[in-house]
Amino acid sequence: MQKRKVGNSSLEVSVVGLGCNNFGGRMDLAATRAVVDKAIDLGITLFDTADAYGDPNKGGSEDALGQIFGGRRKDIVLATKFGLPMDAAGTMKGASRRYIMQAIEASLKRLRTDWIDLYQVHQPDPSTPIEETLRALQDLIQQGKVRHIGCSNFSAAQIDEAQASAKDKKLTAFISCQDRYSLLARGIEADLIPAARKHGMSLLPYFPLASGMLTGKYRDRNKLPEGSRLATSKRHIERFVTDTNWDMVDGLQKFSDRHNHPMLDLAFGWLLGNPTIASVIAGATKPEQVEANVKAAGLRLTADDLKEIDALTTRTGTPIARM
Repeated sequence: MQKRKVGNSSLEVSVVGLGCNNFGGRMDLAATRAVVDKAIDLGITLFDTADAYGDPNKGGSEDALGQIFGGRRKDIVLATKFGLPMDAAGTMKGASRRYIMQAIEASLKRLRTDWIDLYQVHQPDPSTPIEETLRALQDLIQQGKVRHIGCSNFSAAQIDEAQASAKDKKLTAFISCQDRYSLLARGIEADLIPAARKHGMSLLPYFPLASGMLTGKYRDRNKLPEGSRLATSKRHIERFVTDTNWDMVDGLQKFSDRHNHPMLDLAFGWLLGNPTIASVIAGATKPEQVEANVKAAGLRLTADDLKEIDALTTRTGTPIARM
């Protein structure tokens, strides 16, 4: 398994990461253990979760991972997030110092660990100055509870503000940002990716497979696989199922068929062709899916391939330069 450094830090991660949002809710402990064991066996080191994952029991994903890792904890890079609401009243959320100190202790307890390798702000908190957030995270680093910090769902302007504040106040800066990025969602190429590059940060893309649309299993928009997410989940249908996306999927499938490789490989290979990306975070509900993801990371695309893919996936009709 190839590895890459995260931003300008010393943290090194596998180029394929495991997204853990299905654990503790959609999947039981036995199914989760099978996926995690397979990921570790195949050399995946980055496990990305969040305190809010585990529908309907928030914290379920962290708790499941804490039960499974055991003595292997030292061999993996554990990333989690804080900031999304953790209670019905909406009082346990945000990025204030008070809440961060509460959230980290809860996550450490569920994960059964003494430290988090990458602790990430799940979303911006408009009610808290970024300096307050960074100072709290700095204290956690000094206490040895956190090794590195990152952000998720920040705009380019918010990243600029956070990194400038860290530099001005001599605080630890974010080394990574997470955002939605795939062949079907390329909007962040206009500003977020350039901002990450400017600040020496890595991008950790989520929804890299567009909730399955880029796996190759959806070949007929009128006959979705029974029980699949895009056939049953209203949230995912609203987010991904559009005529424009289907048209792009059709074109990408024809491209993959012509080049004799699965569309899954195309989705991973295209993302990993961008050096700003440290690891592609993909979820899995079965060990076989983990195996397919790891294999897919080996595809290398040519300049001509990228030009054709740009024409198929750029919504404006004007290809965006690769970073």
